[in-house]
Amino acid sequence: MPNPTEINGINRREFLTKTSIALAGIAALKSNAFAIAAKNTGLKDLYKKDFSIGTAIGAGTFRRNDEEMFGIIKREFNSITAENEFKWSVINPSENEWKFDFPDQFVKFGLENHMYMLGHCLVWHSQVPRGLFTDESGKQISKEALLKKMETHITTLVDKYKGKMNAWDVVNEALTPEEGWRKSNWIKIIGPEFMEKAFQYAHEADPKAHLIYNDYNEEDPKRRQLIVDVIKDYKKRGIPIMGIGMQGHLNLETPDLKEWEASLVAFGQAGMKVHVTELDIDVLPYNWNRTADVSTNVDYAKTLNPYVDGLPKDINDKLTKRYEDIFKILLKHRNFVERVTFWGVSDDQSWKNNFPVRGRTNYPLLFDRQHKPKDCYYAIAALKK
Repeated sequence: MPNPTEINGINRREFLTKTSIALAGIAALKSNAFAIAAKNTGLKDLYKKDFSIGTAIGAGTFRRNDEEMFGIIKREFNSITAENEFKWSVINPSENEWKFDFPDQFVKFGLENHMYMLGHCLVWHSQVPRGLFTDESGKQISKEALLKKMETHITTLVDKYKGKMNAWDVVNEALTPEEGWRKSNWIKIIGPEFMEKAFQYAHEADPKAHLIYNDYNEEDPKRRQLIVDVIKDYKKRGIPIMGIGMQGHLNLETPDLKEWEASLVAFGQAGMKVHVTELDIDVLPYNWNRTADVSTNVDYAKTLNPYVDGLPKDINDKLTKRYEDIFKILLKHRNFVERVTFWGVSDDQSWKNNFPVRGRTNYPLLFDRQHKPKDCYYAIAALKK
């Protein structure tokens, strides 16, 4: 008969002790693994079945080789946009001059981390090279000459990153409620045809790229209708527009999210994938018409910069609630929302500290100045837990 005090020749008490230690060790390893997994789980993982979660990256992050920031980006986001370095005046500052150093680093980082990459932007009325619209004598160039410049710029850039860049903001901010077509040099010299040509050139350079029209304040019913009319016209004539970008530079109480949602729905129902391309929420007071027009400049005043020493609880609570309400809307329409990109990672790096008033202390993003997640981050995460 087996010895009741032994198990496989080992003393029962010794066996049970070793077994308990082993099980405890396995439990500890599992617990540690779960802790590591939880720590490494970001918004991109929570929302992976809904839409991409993105951020904008500035060249400074690469210049500093900011490992902390890269770590946050890799953990939290699966889509990236360059803040400025794909804009015409930066990447192609003069004819036959191209600056690809940062764009190459950006694309390499995106490929290594399997990220959805967007090029922002191919054609815009702002941040263009001096002399783009004039000849050597300073006279306005012809329609044909400007179309050729645009074709060369788009073809060169899109072809270089063909098969790597997933999407492009082809045209940025071309429509206004007041003017219809913005009275830019593109309109003055070429006319509305400039935009459809831009989409055609981009599509010819990379037929698989997702092509987007991007704008701000699209909750305005007039701008909304202008964009819907363009979509319908382009679809009828085979112009390859595939998505609409809603920038999403919002404030604590404006715009009315019902109108913002109405535009999102209108674009989705028109057959477009909707991208929230530059999301942030300005928490500071303002005394000008809400705008994302980069030419806006307002003089500094202490009354416009009230939270230098930190955000009061009531304002922080409003910010948290605002982000939560926005993401509830986005989840509600996840069937045509393709991507949600924040315009930056942390408050210390946000453009909102200087726009349109230089030197303010703003708190528009999900991570604070110490790069720690804020209450608004946890509110967005909680919607998926």
